[in-house]
Amino acid sequence: MSRRGDWVYENNGGTCVAIAGADYCVVAADTRLSVGYSILTRNHSKICDLADKCVLASSGFQGDIKALHKNLAARELLYQHQHNKRMSCPGMAQLLSNTLYYKRFFPYYAFNVLGGLDSEGKGCVFTYDAVGSYERTGYSAQGTGSSLIMPVLDNQLKSPSPLLLPARDAVTPLSESEAVDLVKDVFASATERDIYTGDKLEIVVINKAGTKREYIELRKD
Repeated sequence: MSRRGDWVYENNGGTCVAIAGADYCVVAADTRLSVGYSILTRNHSKICDLADKCVLASSGFQGDIKALHKNLAARELLYQHQHNKRMSCPGMAQLLSNTLYYKRFFPYYAFNVLGGLDSEGKGCVFTYDAVGSYERTGYSAQGTGSSLIMPVLDNQLKSPSPLLLPARDAVTPLSESEAVDLVKDVFASATERDIYTGDKLEIVVINKAGTKREYIELRKD
């Protein structure tokens, strides 16, 4: 099928996952960057540190993703100078929603998962569509492997329905180490079945002590 000459979007693949716990948040993404059946690089990070104990993982068109991350980092720096403090994770979630919605007629081709700690120290995950509609959940996945990963997360974590009254926290019942192990398992499974996910897994764990990164190898074919 021929592509129109003015078509400017390209999906560079990859998968992002985030899980929120009682006092932690795990955000993970693979490092493969692809176009069609070609791998451009095996060491491209999809995770960006944005605000205080808050990271953003994005999948989609890397040109738009870089522009979005640069825009958000500049806005956060302005906020930091004006208010003499870092932006909170829920504040960054609203800023990201506004930024995506502002571009809704020519949107950023980026599918985002924002994870971190809220003002009470609880883990929080915000999941987005391409034009800024977002929701706070206990876990989420975006990208080419999300349809393979979300059923496993639904089965293992069973997030309460937002329609239940009284409202319940959407944090997962797993400990931090169990959540990290679950992330490793779902990526190992998705890598077997999605050609755009693989090479290496970058895992960011956010808790009250700070942020730490871990890398594990995935399939390279």
